[in-house]
Amino acid sequence: MNTLNVTTDRFQRQSDLIPAERLSQLTATVIGVGAIGRQVALQLAAIGTPRIQLIDFDSVESTNITTQGYQVADLGKYKTSATREAAGSLAPEISITELQDRFRPRHKTGSVIFCCVDSISAREAIWRAISAKCEFFVDGRMLGEVIRVLAISPPAMQQYYVSTLFDQSEAHTGACTAQSTIYTANIAAGMMLHQFSRFLRRMPVDKDLSLNLLASELVLAPE
Repeated sequence: MNTLNVTTDRFQRQSDLIPAERLSQLTATVIGVGAIGRQVALQLAAIGTPRIQLIDFDSVESTNITTQGYQVADLGKYKTSATREAAGSLAPEISITELQDRFRPRHKTGSVIFCCVDSISAREAIWRAISAKCEFFVDGRMLGEVIRVLAISPPAMQQYYVSTLFDQSEAHTGACTAQSTIYTANIAAGMMLHQFSRFLRRMPVDKDLSLNLLASELVLAPE
């Protein structure tokens, strides 16, 4: 199959789920390209997001191969660079830019934000900087086999998100040997992309979803 056919036909089976015209108008920013963020970036590329921005300051270490899906050849590279290469191989036609830095308020971002950082204080700083100028915001949180996804659109839901930004000292840390797995990260990313697809289809998003894999329990926060 030649490149033209891949570009033309590969979205056929998602066309009723991912509105291509609306997707084509958006730029998605992924802040934090670790366990969840890397999987989010790959899934965004796979569905054909035309412009993806990656923000992260960190480099690939050996533990990231197991829990974040990086390759041995990526060791020592910036996570943004390694993820850009992997996502670009899925969709050579899209534009992927990278910022090898922590998120800072001065950074220009897309109108769609995937927040994939690992601290409440970082989430709070990101939210303060971008809440007034993004169309869709989704935050993925993970500890062991427990996932929480918070999706915000429209602005009326913003106050609820603020209520989830508890003090960093109250965060559960868990044992260092039970913090992250690649399969949990993939599920979390999929849940975030699903909320994005709801936004694209102009459907209400779920403001707060929690999934406990060990307990086989999915909880949707009440309205």
